[in-house]
Amino acid sequence: MNKIDLNGRTAIVTGGAKGIGYSIVERFLASGAKVSIWDIDAARMGQASGILNGGTDLRTDIVNVTDAEAIERGREAAIAAFGKIDILVNNAGTVGTIGKVWEQPLENWQRMLTLNLTSSFQCCRAIAPHMIANGYGRIVNIASNAGKMGIHSNSPYAAAKAGLISLTKSMAKEAAKTGLLVNAVAPGGANTELFDGLDKDYRAQIEEGMALGRLVEPEEVAAITAWAASEDCSFTTGAVFDISGGRADY
Repeated sequence: MNKIDLNGRTAIVTGGAKGIGYSIVERFLASGAKVSIWDIDAARMGQASGILNGGTDLRTDIVNVTDAEAIERGREAAIAAFGKIDILVNNAGTVGTIGKVWEQPLENWQRMLTLNLTSSFQCCRAIAPHMIANGYGRIVNIASNAGKMGIHSNSPYAAAKAGLISLTKSMAKEAAKTGLLVNAVAPGGANTELFDGLDKDYRAQIEEGMALGRLVEPEEVAAITAWAASEDCSFTTGAVFDISGGRADY
């Protein structure tokens, strides 16, 4: 593991109890950061906390990122515990119903927008002013290659992630001279529990779409996220870092 210096930095990682989020938390702790996991799965947070063994450098907070008031309470708890928030990783989200546009339930469309886009907007809205007031911040939104290229049979998810990419670019311009940098990471299909539950043909379709011929590992996403969350990322904002194994070459 290459060293990324996050010493003295404090971070919030939404959806950090498992999958990509868990790997990001693990990488941040190894890099010297203090981390607060925001998740709604108390059991998985307890399990993650026991394995990570972060001591006083790790908090686990039940925060529903679709609830603006819960986000504000989580923000205040993190500031009270760590003194500040330097890094926000908007990772919480899910895949949803598989099917063509005309087969998609309206409820799934609304759910995908809420979980994969509105939740990140609400976290940014609540935490960005604190970072701007401090003159320093890094926000990393975990988008998806689907948001860049579209994806067969998962349009609500792809549309939400495209919205997250646009939110990233817009907010980056707004915050450009404040010390807050905002970037996104766009993974291809990731080797997580989320993909384990998908139809085999759909999973194969994702794997075959990537030139490297495999799913991306969560640790690989965590590595690029850690750099984007660090001081080394000093002149890049509004960018989308592709990690799709060659599926997208732009």
